[in-house]
Amino acid sequence: MTLREYARKRRFGATPEPADDSVATPSRRPIFVVQLHHASSRHYDFRLEADGVLKSWAVPKGPSLRVGEKRLAVQVEDHPLSYAGFAGDIPEGHYGAGHVDVFDHGTWSCDGEPLAAIAAGKLDFVLHGERLNGNWKLVRTALRGKQPQWLLIKRDDAFAADRDADDLLQDSPAASATRAAKATKVTKVTKVSKAGAASKAKPARGQASAATPAARPRRSDTAWRKRALALEGAHERPCPPGERAQLTTLRERAPDGAQWLHEIKWDGYRLLADLDAGQATLRSRNDQAWTETFPEVAHAVQALPVGEARLDGELVVLDADGRSDFSALQRVIEGSSKQPLRYLVFDLLGVAGVDLRDVPLLQRKELLRALLGDAPGVLAYSDHVLGHGPEVFAAAAAKCYEGVVSKRVDARHHGGRGGDWVKTKHENSDDFVIVGYTDPKGARNGFGSLLLAQRSDGGLRYVGRVGTGFDEAGLKRLLAQLQALHSAQEVVDLPAHAPFPRRSVHWVRPQLVAEVAFRGWAKEGLLRQAAFKRLREDKPLQDLGSDRAPPPPQAAGHGSHAVAARAAASAKKTAPAARESAKPAKRGASAGDGGKNGAAKRKPAAAKSAPRASTAAQKAASSASADAAAAAVVITHPERVVYPGAGISKGEVADYYRAIAPWLLQEVAGRPLSLLRCPDGAGGECFFQKHNNRALGQHVHAIALKQKSGTEDYLYIDDLAGLLELVQMNTLELHPWGSTVDDPEHPDRLVFDLDPGEGVSWAQIKAAAREIRTRLRETGLESFVRLSGGKGLHVVVPIVPGADWEQARDFCEAFAQALTASAPDRYVATMSKAKRTGVIFVDWLRNGRGNTSVCSWSLRAREHATVAVPLRWEELARIASPQAFPLAKALQRAARLREHPWKEMDKLRQRLPGT
Repeated sequence: MTLREYARKRRFGATPEPADDSVATPSRRPIFVVQLHHASSRHYDFRLEADGVLKSWAVPKGPSLRVGEKRLAVQVEDHPLSYAGFAGDIPEGHYGAGHVDVFDHGTWSCDGEPLAAIAAGKLDFVLHGERLNGNWKLVRTALRGKQPQWLLIKRDDAFAADRDADDLLQDSPAASATRAAKATKVTKVTKVSKAGAASKAKPARGQASAATPAARPRRSDTAWRKRALALEGAHERPCPPGERAQLTTLRERAPDGAQWLHEIKWDGYRLLADLDAGQATLRSRNDQAWTETFPEVAHAVQALPVGEARLDGELVVLDADGRSDFSALQRVIEGSSKQPLRYLVFDLLGVAGVDLRDVPLLQRKELLRALLGDAPGVLAYSDHVLGHGPEVFAAAAAKCYEGVVSKRVDARHHGGRGGDWVKTKHENSDDFVIVGYTDPKGARNGFGSLLLAQRSDGGLRYVGRVGTGFDEAGLKRLLAQLQALHSAQEVVDLPAHAPFPRRSVHWVRPQLVAEVAFRGWAKEGLLRQAAFKRLREDKPLQDLGSDRAPPPPQAAGHGSHAVAARAAASAKKTAPAARESAKPAKRGASAGDGGKNGAAKRKPAAAKSAPRASTAAQKAASSASADAAAAAVVITHPERVVYPGAGISKGEVADYYRAIAPWLLQEVAGRPLSLLRCPDGAGGECFFQKHNNRALGQHVHAIALKQKSGTEDYLYIDDLAGLLELVQMNTLELHPWGSTVDDPEHPDRLVFDLDPGEGVSWAQIKAAAREIRTRLRETGLESFVRLSGGKGLHVVVPIVPGADWEQARDFCEAFAQALTASAPDRYVATMSKAKRTGVIFVDWLRNGRGNTSVCSWSLRAREHATVAVPLRWEELARIASPQAFPLAKALQRAARLREHPWKEMDKLRQRLPGT
């Protein structure tokens, strides 16, 4: 369609709609507009800028924010860009007669060429509006009609909600006119009218009504002014623009008591917004101008039902679970991502000509909540919890938020740092100035590590290096910034024991500030296990360290035990049970059901036979000791890349296992283990180890097991310290026995590993797992399913330990053989690769004494750092592949879990048939 069709249907001398004779300059970021059209049949008009026009669809029921809900969208003629600002009445007798309002307006984006996607009949796109945001799609249907029939569908993201367009029509009456005024401005249309100057003197009716509200105070200012003046401490004067941000001070623990409120600590950019006469100005905490950088946020602020306001909040990008993702925010700013922005507002300093800085914080927030409303959009209210600070912090840590910010409910606003706002972080992190860098080694590009310093006694003191936490693009980008700051002089004194030659250092002028996560301080006053988080472009050097005191240079492990204890405490809340009750050895077996343990004897160092602590004090002491032991494990060379394909370092592998430990220890604690160790990383040569040696660490224990050649020491672990010692020794995969160290000769778990041959589809593998579940049920056994993280699935069967290994192996072999006999075109029960093309090998051999399979939550030594993940059976249908969970996604899944997917396993007391 072209604008000829648009012009053919209209008589521009008699309708206020804009003519098609505009010369339109495309927007820097393509716009979208949604208009509510009260024509003979009420509908919404959905318009996207593409190729200099507005591609348009009529949506009878309007857009829905419900995930997957399909709304019919009938494609209509293209409209001129100037139509984005149209609001008014189309006279009776004219095409589309009726009233038009602007429902929403903003920018939109998509990957690839939009015209090609529209021509292909499938357009995936992102909206950045005031009411509509996030991921959407338009799909052309095969339905026949005079005009193409499409479906408008909301995709699953943080902006999805149980609402639709009609539900969102709760804004003030002035809102639609305000949107129309902004839409007119953003189209950047220069008119070359046939009427010349006369047309400028007498604008079309629709355009005049749209532009008027932006030029005068909004109709609701009086009501908001009256409401604000009723608050304690309010002053009848405008809050001046440019007010300094109130800053936080770091605390080890979140404060308790009813006098504090607690908010999520968002990981983004601090953003202050000044709204004056309907025009918004955005700035960072150090007064960088950001209005041009984030126009969609400015537009959202301008849509507020007041003409003057002072807002304070955090600019973020949210992931699917509602957590802020700073890396994603950086990609949006750089233009490499099109994820929607959110401005999470937590303070209101002034509104409608009233200064609120002396109003108690809680009252300011209550007025802010009312001002923002609850409609989804770019602006959102940052909520809080009153009191219960430690519990709020533990809950935030369990959900993998960065931390909490606690504020006195009665605090007045004052710019700068003070004691009324404090922050408590889930992880130990701080800001340091970059003073140099080293050359990369091996296949790494950019630089090897950054040299960091902290302000001390009027100068700078070297505090160590950071070489992990970067992606390829980040290395390249940061190297360019560092090279521009080259210094010929040494910037700080390096310690004599620095593990690199001074000649390898490239010094830079101390201007860039980096936020770095770390695991405490070594005795030399250097950072332990540092990981780069981000550049603090919003923080000048003079603010460095103003929110915390520097660590004592000789304080070994300063702060690390407290942080580790907090992390361990929050991790225990995340897991469904404490470590002792969560061991997999107890899963599926009741006390006293185990067999005799005459075949094994633990060495004294590994003995766990002492009576359990019976008092709360003893338990607390034991927990603190375990936390301290884990915190004391040092991961050397954390910057070394272990997964080259994914850019994941050894330090990040340790961080993964540390975070996942509450779930993983249920699978491996107290079981003999085989390890897959990869000293040269996942891409190098790896080897299995099942015997213990002292080099593995003091928390890796030995158990003596009888073999044909005599007694041999196998290994096992009991806690996080042991797990981290295995990681330190380059362990990537963990393969536990199907029995425990307390009863190694009687299995309590069987595993069928479905290994697909060439040509077998993922759908066939899933169908096979379901069939095996059904057949196992016919024998009286319930089963559970796990993604292997490799090519297939594991079907896991818990049993009460009573049968020996020979009986277990015989049953599994007979089961696999029977399955193969019933469907030889789909299954095979032998290892011969020649017989496995096009069929699934049902690997029953995992169930012999000493044979193992990878455990749930273990990383795999594969290119993309995939993880073996346990599932509920009902989840299997929507899983896209056996490698659906690389490291980051596995962590996200674990953080979302409230209970183990295999929770029913604890209730089962099933025995191997025939025993």
